[in-house]
Amino acid sequence: MLVETILSRVVPVHREGHKFVAAAAAITLLLFLLWTPIGWIGVMLTIYVAYFFRDPERVTPLREGLVISPADGEIVAIDYVTPLKDLELGDAPTIRVSIFLSIFDVHINRAPVAGRILRSVSSPGLFLNAALDKASEENERRSLVFETHKGQQIGVVQIAGLIARRIVTLVANGATIGVGERFGLIRFGSRVDVYLPAGKTALVAAGQRSVGGETVLADLNSDEREREVRVS
Repeated sequence: MLVETILSRVVPVHREGHKFVAAAAAITLLLFLLWTPIGWIGVMLTIYVAYFFRDPERVTPLREGLVISPADGEIVAIDYVTPLKDLELGDAPTIRVSIFLSIFDVHINRAPVAGRILRSVSSPGLFLNAALDKASEENERRSLVFETHKGQQIGVVQIAGLIARRIVTLVANGATIGVGERFGLIRFGSRVDVYLPAGKTALVAAGQRSVGGETVLADLNSDEREREVRVS
């Protein structure tokens, strides 16, 4: 029973992380050959790398109209801004929900809605602290537009952070995708911005933590006003 309980808590490592875990394990072996105490540091590093690339299952709401968080992390800002030009969503200001992923968060990104990837564009840039607001426009990023079956468009921008140097795309431009399905990942600290359609409000608040593939960011079928919150 104890073994089964422990095994049920083991989260698989995403295939993109296999080579990094293998590299860390090889380095650890060399460190043990050089000096045993420093080899244990390598063991901890290998465990962390496996932990970073973990890919847990998620329970995704399927009701049409819901916009689901594409990333784990802290919602650091909810702003009323003009969409990033890479997205080609027009000049009308809209709500942007910014999610900061620390080095301890799951870094697998999931589709916020069901539909198809209408646009996917990679842009070079800097590697500023992803928690900074200016990182949205100045950092290396990949901008995607998800179009629902009703033609509604959601912008998602994967932003490289201070440590991250690689944004990985798992789904091709033009592909059909289900809500909550994996579409990419960002290696190490990073940020994901979500642009809602004009006139739609966020159902979350700054300071709240989101769970990729589970947390509802907005409801496209609702006219509910922005929620008031209390920190306690």
